[in-house]
Amino acid sequence: MTISHGYVDLQINGYMGVDFNATHLTVDQLRQACEALSADEVDGVLVTIITDEPETMIGRLTTIAAACSSDSLIGHMVRGIHIEGPFINERPGYVGAHPTAAVQPANLELAKRLLDGAGGLTRIVTLAPERDPGFRLTKYLFSQGIVVSAGHCDPSFDQLRGAIDAGLSMFTHLGNGCPADMHRHDNVVQRALALADRLWISFIADGVHVPYFALRNYLDIVGLQRAVFVTDAIIAAGLGPGQFELAGKPVDVDEHGVTHYPGDDTHFVGSAATMSQIVERARRELGLGHQQVRRLVCDNPRQIIGLE
Repeated sequence: MTISHGYVDLQINGYMGVDFNATHLTVDQLRQACEALSADEVDGVLVTIITDEPETMIGRLTTIAAACSSDSLIGHMVRGIHIEGPFINERPGYVGAHPTAAVQPANLELAKRLLDGAGGLTRIVTLAPERDPGFRLTKYLFSQGIVVSAGHCDPSFDQLRGAIDAGLSMFTHLGNGCPADMHRHDNVVQRALALADRLWISFIADGVHVPYFALRNYLDIVGLQRAVFVTDAIIAAGLGPGQFELAGKPVDVDEHGVTHYPGDDTHFVGSAATMSQIVERARRELGLGHQQVRRLVCDNPRQIIGLE
């Protein structure tokens, strides 16, 4: 199914053999990934830089920003940067595949350094509202025109509502970045759904991270007008099973597209899906029509980050 104007992916860590979180990422490698994305009908992405030590994150952000200014194809395809962490919940399950040792509470001065490293390209920051006392960082990011998204988090209902009042407007990959075992009613998924009328909510819609029957239920509650599909793709996207790297760590991908660290099948490590695969599966598994899919992978993501 072709979507006119191209897909826009708000969360992508790598593609077709290129890791966007690699320490020594080159312009040529990033251009190679952008060419592959363009061939797959993608018209824009937010390169996602994940939790690591501050200087490492700043270095990666600076590399992406420099590449965008030096190459016209990269500058077009990379519509901005999504900084995911390090201000997330460090508890098992919520931290997901992020390195626990590098996680920390919200820190305004570090956040400003990260934004400076990104050279004005930051469009989304994912953080844990409960790790942002007084929602100080949320308020600052909102004042800078940056979309603040809750993710890898466990805020209480009141904390999540307070963060929304302070400027938070999105929830990152709902149904993931949380433990497999949670309270059956009072959990972060239910809290986010209860406030869905005030949030953009993204889903990794590959059929692995969220079963399609559950994704259908989520879409019924959130509504197509507030939902967005992302890939959360890593270096393995489009390459099939094998062993790959994310930020210098080995990642195994099985024949079903499940991604995990070797010896640890309790956490997904990004996705191996492409956006074209997600679009086709949405049509087949969810029964969505052309305009419905377009809204999820083109119109809504463009609106979130202000693309014309």
